[in-house]
Amino acid sequence: MAEDTLWHRLKQNKFLRFLLSAGTGLLINLIAFYLLDTFVFTKPSYNILGHSTGNHALSLLISFSLGVFVNFICTRYLVFDESRLPFGKQLMRFGAVAVVGYFANLEVLKLFIKYLRLAPTVALITAALSLSFASFFIHKIFSFNLSLRNNATTNH
Repeated sequence: MAEDTLWHRLKQNKFLRFLLSAGTGLLINLIAFYLLDTFVFTKPSYNILGHSTGNHALSLLISFSLGVFVNFICTRYLVFDESRLPFGKQLMRFGAVAVVGYFANLEVLKLFIKYLRLAPTVALITAALSLSFASFFIHKIFSFNLSLRNNATTNH
């Protein structure tokens, strides 16, 4: 009887685990951005490899990278653990999808704010959720080289 609880069924859902992994990465991104932007990069700009880089951009680059890495680790071990691709290949593919996803998210965010007049925070959450379905399948097929035949609710 305990096997039929709502919590048990939710734990078995790959897509839910994927959303939790992505949410964990986003949380790390937000916390790291706040800490870096508030306490580490306190000057308005920094000279990086001969180019002036703003403190917010530098904070975002580092925090986004940390968030993607945490998201990758969670997704690799908690969602698509049956993948047999080498770690490095998975990480490179996951990172490439994340970068493309970042720019897709940015464009959807702009549309939601400009045309639907959503508040920026609501637009950010809506944009992220609207792209999560595509992201799940792209990571499943491309990043982890798994078949679509295994549906989103398989137990792995």
